[in-house]
Amino acid sequence: MKILLDECIDVRFQNHITGHQVFSVAYMSWKGISNGQLLSLAADNGFDVMVTVDKGTLHQLPSPLAIALVVLRAKRSSQRALAPLVPKLLVALKNSQPRSVSYVD
Repeated sequence: MKILLDECIDVRFQNHITGHQVFSVAYMSWKGISNGQLLSLAADNGFDVMVTVDKGTLHQLPSPLAIALVVLRAKRSSQRALAPLVPKLLVALKNSQPRSVSYVD
């Protein structure tokens, strides 16, 4: 699965997502692009899922949503704060469907 990490997530977090191709928004040179446009761009570039902690993303979703979106619910977006969510994230990724939104607490 090809996964895009939103720019609000520490790029080192990608090391926790094993068994997938994981790219950051920074790596793709897409920093500063609005979330709705970012999701469309990700779909156009073969991504299956975007992972974010930005709850505001939900208000900027393109219609129809072209890829799956996973929203991590954590107090911070640091690698340390997100690490405990990894097991549930991996399950959410496994169960993700195109054009769906999942939440990981």
